[in-house]
Amino acid sequence: MANKFLFVLTAVLFSITAHAKESAVDNYKTYCVQCHGLKGNGNGVNVRDMSVQPRDHTDAKSMSGRSDEMLFKVIKEGGPSIDKSILMPPWGDTFSDDEIKDLVQHLRQLCKCKFGS
Repeated sequence: MANKFLFVLTAVLFSITAHAKESAVDNYKTYCVQCHGLKGNGNGVNVRDMSVQPRDHTDAKSMSGRSDEMLFKVIKEGGPSIDKSILMPPWGDTFSDDEIKDLVQHLRQLCKCKFGS
């Protein structure tokens, strides 16, 4: 009985984790690629009309210098919240805190880096 419970619990947790990753990818594709590009390299379709180049999320050196807390804050509150471009809008009314945390983890996957690495 205990083994069956552990199996079910593991399956549920895996499903939740997989869904969070999937949601982050979907949210990135829906809301971020216009500026940051399909590959996250800062080369989205809006770049030609922007006075400030969007962040390249695949740049490990640059992204590893930004803490998860800073990435969370800029997604939630927008560029001016961390003294960056006003062109980065606040997404706090669009995403829940958990969705923003998942987006931060997606950014870490794009750059293949962690803070300070």
